[in-house]
Amino acid sequence: MFPFCFFSGLTDAYVHKVVGIEVTSPNSSTKHYIPDVPEKCKPYEGTLFGSLEHAFNYYQNYARLSGFSVRKSTVKYDRFGVSTQKQYLCSQEGFNKKKKVDTLNDTAKQKASRISVSKRIGCKAELCVGFEFNMWYVKKFVEEHNHPFVDEEDMHFLVSSRKLTHLHKHIINSMSRMNVGPVRAFNMMREILGVFEEVGATREDFKNYRKKHNSSIGEYDAQMAVDHLMRKKEYMPNFSCEYITDDQNCLRGLFWADELGKKNYHIFGDVMSFDATYRSNKYSMVFVPFTGIDNHCSNVTFGAALLGSETTESYVWLLKCFLKAFIKQPQVVVTDQDPAMTKAIELVFKESRHRFCMWHIMNKLSIKVGVRLCNCTDFKKDICNIVWTDAISPEEFDARWKEIIVVHKLEDNNWLHDIFGKRESWIPAYYKDELLSGLMRTTSRSESENHFFGQLCNPRSTLVEFLSHYETAMESQRHTHRKNDHDTRFTNPELKSLWWLEAEAAKIFTRTTFLDIQQEMDMMRKLMCQTYYPVEDDFMKYHIKDWTQMTSKPFELFSSCFHAVMFRQSDMTIYCECRRFESFGLFCRHIFYVLRQMDIREFPKKYVLRRWRRDVVPNSSNRNDDTIYVQALDDGGRVLMRDIMYANEYILNKLSGNMAELSLYKEHVQSYMKKADNVDFVPPPPAKRDRFGELTGTSQNDRLPIRVPLGYKTKGSGSHKRIKSKQEEAIIKAGRKQKQCQNCLEFGHYSTTCPEPPQRNKGVETANEASVLSKTKKGKGAEAHPQSNTGGSSTRVLRSRVNKQ
Repeated sequence: MFPFCFFSGLTDAYVHKVVGIEVTSPNSSTKHYIPDVPEKCKPYEGTLFGSLEHAFNYYQNYARLSGFSVRKSTVKYDRFGVSTQKQYLCSQEGFNKKKKVDTLNDTAKQKASRISVSKRIGCKAELCVGFEFNMWYVKKFVEEHNHPFVDEEDMHFLVSSRKLTHLHKHIINSMSRMNVGPVRAFNMMREILGVFEEVGATREDFKNYRKKHNSSIGEYDAQMAVDHLMRKKEYMPNFSCEYITDDQNCLRGLFWADELGKKNYHIFGDVMSFDATYRSNKYSMVFVPFTGIDNHCSNVTFGAALLGSETTESYVWLLKCFLKAFIKQPQVVVTDQDPAMTKAIELVFKESRHRFCMWHIMNKLSIKVGVRLCNCTDFKKDICNIVWTDAISPEEFDARWKEIIVVHKLEDNNWLHDIFGKRESWIPAYYKDELLSGLMRTTSRSESENHFFGQLCNPRSTLVEFLSHYETAMESQRHTHRKNDHDTRFTNPELKSLWWLEAEAAKIFTRTTFLDIQQEMDMMRKLMCQTYYPVEDDFMKYHIKDWTQMTSKPFELFSSCFHAVMFRQSDMTIYCECRRFESFGLFCRHIFYVLRQMDIREFPKKYVLRRWRRDVVPNSSNRNDDTIYVQALDDGGRVLMRDIMYANEYILNKLSGNMAELSLYKEHVQSYMKKADNVDFVPPPPAKRDRFGELTGTSQNDRLPIRVPLGYKTKGSGSHKRIKSKQEEAIIKAGRKQKQCQNCLEFGHYSTTCPEPPQRNKGVETANEASVLSKTKKGKGAEAHPQSNTGGSSTRVLRSRVNKQ
């Protein structure tokens, strides 16, 4: 028997309170509900409105106060096509139509549908307005409903109470620029406002808006992206944009570069790297950013492009666009070993020195010569000692390379012979005479740039979205550069000595560059001058011994531990045979040692490269020029709305600690809200494409638009599963549990491929047989002998194999 208290609790259950005035008909006992709202908020027959939208907003406000939802219904026109009557109904008016079902009809499609509910219960409440004498008036008003109303706390669940405002749409598009989806945008807005009810829309509304936004772009995606960049070219000074299409008017290539990118190129464009990035948009167009190194040793982007294919023709067109925009060619271009890139650079950048990425080549070493040779011998160590160093001469490199090949018996390896023939394109020893060639040896700068852009892009984005992501990434990169400039100007590094040149270098160079110089100055303690004597042209020649290189380099390279420094004090000309200044644009420790010995107190001005100075890029020039472009295309008052939001945020921050002033400001805002409700101005709703174009800054006015690229195949297209190298497969395989050879008891191979002769030891045979039988009992017999259908037959076959061994 249950306790009485268990049932008594049901008597205290919450009883839902009916909202509104409940009226029961005396004849039919039918219940009707009348909204309990102030009389001044109710519409009456004869009430006048200035416009149809004003009438709808008035009835919708009445419905919101009452607790029901409104939908629009039929409209009547006169013979001239002018609307004369409009009807607004309760959302629960009418009934859902039942679909006819015929079970005898076999041709009818029997679709499994989800169980759905209906809100329509035949409510007769309505508001009918008519048009006479250029005014709208209430022609009919039915106040009674056949259903109760919704609580005020639950009004936000009604469809008519949910609406995506301009602020909502602005937040969704702004978050999309940062690669933040609509769900996260909704969650962020909910956290800011505090509760779900204050958002004014649901998570599904945010998702549907983003979906409609992307679907509205459709086939106009390529045209909208091109128009966006071409309008920038029209309104922004010195902005470059080029594109190319095929015979079917499909976009094949798109290149762009702004004025700030061009300024950075003329300062930092001596060495440049570019590489293709895959899966950056839904059309599999490869993204090709052009990357350099700024005065803070950080990445700087000069321009970018989207290509539909990775052919020599595409890269030739791209480099011609680059040369047209930037005029001069870079001194050194670093890429991977893509043959299409190599051929295009030979045809277009004839004055540039093309350099292959060293990392891509050395990463193939284990695969091309064998993992065992690299891991079990000194081959890889010997190769790296002569490849990655720039302290040897080209002749010494050739001699050491040939010696290593002979010692390890690799004369027949075609890949080693091929890369040795291309040594002038990737070995640092052959780049000693190339100015600033040591800044980039690999495409790691491009890989870092690709990762940076990948954080703000996704493979499902449209071209319009991708351009917005790119602009956001550039704003972030340039903001970081300004932050580094600020840290350089307003922070003082700690000096490690009292030498004059160290203090002067801290005032000339950026903070990152100075730390590198300071490290070289600090290493002077491990140097020693052997001899010095005068030579021709008033030069003094110093022989410097570097003890750090003696301890870190092998015995064969002892000759590189002595460096000759030439110095002429009359015109402050200095030169070191290690050629660090020629490779990196900065003095080496050997030169600093000589300057310290000669008591030089002023940094030689002609050896201060412009690219490393702290004032090479003015702070004002590193700002974005998009403001001019936005103001020129601001038809919807976006700039004005943004200024209002900034002003509101500024006031709240200023008055956050003053409750009295905040209360006054709140009353002022609420009074203006009431004033805004009384303003009878309802602009005509724009078309869907115009509404989305207004937010994205794009349009769809072309009747024959540029089509999106379809059907092109790039190296990164095809399967979404990444192709793994043999080295990576070997590493993954090494992490798994390997099977043991039943012949030699070693791991990594089977007895059928065992290099050892079959064992005649009876104990081994017995162990092998027992092992095979145990595997058979576990159900692996069918795998060993696929022709057998039972475990017994497979066991006999395996026994016979073991006995034969």
